[in-house]
Amino acid sequence: MSTTLLPLRSSSTQLRANIEYPQAGVLSKVLVKDSCCQYTLFCLAAGTEISEHTSTRNATVNVLDGKGILTLEGQDIVLEPGVFIFMPANAPHALKAQENLAFLLTLSEKNE
Repeated sequence: MSTTLLPLRSSSTQLRANIEYPQAGVLSKVLVKDSCCQYTLFCLAAGTEISEHTSTRNATVNVLDGKGILTLEGQDIVLEPGVFIFMPANAPHALKAQENLAFLLTLSEKNE
């Protein structure tokens, strides 16, 4: 069982205050998790790459800080603050942080 930053009730946090870049790799913090959704803050050090993979859940990415490239189903998408991306379940994707990069990842159950 993972620890979450927020209780499963009405609550809030300042996302920017929770951004913490590792010297290398990825630091993730689960903000809230319930039976259908998970909200996770991801902080990637510059130069970090996540190889192509898929998820069995739908996902959204909300970029908060930094710059990178998300390759989604063979298309490159520039990641910069303000960018929102929807990824359907099982869509192949990979990621490269060109600078320190922070984003909110939301995973949700797919509709059948």
